[in-house]
Amino acid sequence: MRGMENASLAALMTPAALVDLERVEANLQRVSRYTREHGLRWRPHTKTHKTAELTALQLAAGAVGATVATPREAEVMATVTPDILFAYPPVGAARLAKLLSLPARTKLTVALDSPESLAALSRAAGQAGRDIGVLVELDLGMRRVGVETPEQAVALARAIQTSPALTWRGVIFYPGHVRAPLHQQAEAVREQNTRLGAFLEALARAQLKPEVVSGGSTPMLWRSHEVKGLTEIRPGINVLNDRNTASIGACAWDDCAFSVLATVVSTAVPGQVVIDAGSKALAKEEGLAPEGGYGALLDRPDIVVRNVSEEHGLLDVSAMSWRPRVGDLVRVVPNHVCASVNLHERLHVLRGGTVTDTWAVAARGW
Repeated sequence: MRGMENASLAALMTPAALVDLERVEANLQRVSRYTREHGLRWRPHTKTHKTAELTALQLAAGAVGATVATPREAEVMATVTPDILFAYPPVGAARLAKLLSLPARTKLTVALDSPESLAALSRAAGQAGRDIGVLVELDLGMRRVGVETPEQAVALARAIQTSPALTWRGVIFYPGHVRAPLHQQAEAVREQNTRLGAFLEALARAQLKPEVVSGGSTPMLWRSHEVKGLTEIRPGINVLNDRNTASIGACAWDDCAFSVLATVVSTAVPGQVVIDAGSKALAKEEGLAPEGGYGALLDRPDIVVRNVSEEHGLLDVSAMSWRPRVGDLVRVVPNHVCASVNLHERLHVLRGGTVTDTWAVAARGW
C-alpha cells in the first residue's frame, strides 16, 4: 500500500483499527430500509463497536435504542440514547448497582431467565426508586441462557407482574447457534417459528401477551421477517461486518467496514509474509471461511492470515506472485470483528481512504 493518497494511514502506529465510514453508512441504510419495509424495530447490539459515535449514527439511521451486554456499555451508550436493553443476566450486586446508577432519564429494560435474578433485580430497583422493564429470556436452540419451556416462561412472567419496581414487557431470544449460509437457513427459520410459537401461544393463553418479542442476529438478519411474532431485532456485527459474515453470505466482502492496518515486518521465510498484527490485534478466533485462518486482506481476500502469535500474523503467499516489501502496509479483515475491536483503544475513521477522525472505544473492557 503506497502512494500519497495513503499518507494519513502511513502516519499511524500499527497495528491500528480502521473504520470505513462510507461503508458504515451504506450498511446502516441497508438495515434501516429492511426494518422499515418489514415493520420491525431495530435495536442494534453495541457489543460489536463499543463506541458512542457509532451508536449515534445507528440512531440517526432509525434505530430505536441500544442493546448492551455490560454495565460499561450501558454507561457509555446512555450518553447518546435514553433507551437501553441490557441483554445479559443481571446477576451480582456490583452489576446491579452499576445499572441502577444510570441517569434517571434512561428507560432500562433487562433480560433474565431465573427467579433468583428476578428477586435481586426487584430488590435493587425498589431500593433505587426505579421502574425497570423486564424481558424473559427464551432458549430457542442456542443452549446458553434462557428458559427451556413455555411453562417456565409463563411462571417468570407472572412473577414479574407481581414484583415491586418491575414491569413485564415481553420476551427475548438469540439465535446465535444459526451460522449456516443465508440461503441454507430455511430449516433454522422453521425451527425458530415452531419453538417461538409455542412460547407465544402459552403466554397468550395465560393472558400475558408480550409487548416486545426481541430476537435476531447478523447471520439471520435478512431472514428476520420470516420469524412470526418478532417485533424487534438486535444485530450487532452488521454495522461493520467481518470475514465470518461475508463467508456465510450475510454481507458482501465490500460491505466489510472494519480492518486492522498492519505493517509488513519480515519476508525472510520463503512463501510467508509476517505482519505486526497478531492475536492481540485480530483475536485468535477460528472462523467460518473454508480456507481457515484468522483473517484475510481487505484488498486481496485470497491472502489469508494463516496463523497468529501475540504480536505476529503470518500471511501465506506461497501460491501467488504477490510479494510485498518490508515496511509496506496491509489491511486485515478479522474473522470476528467484535473480538478484534475490543482489543483496540481507538478507531481511526476513514472517508475516501483518508483518516478524518479518531473515536475512543470507550465501552471496551470491564
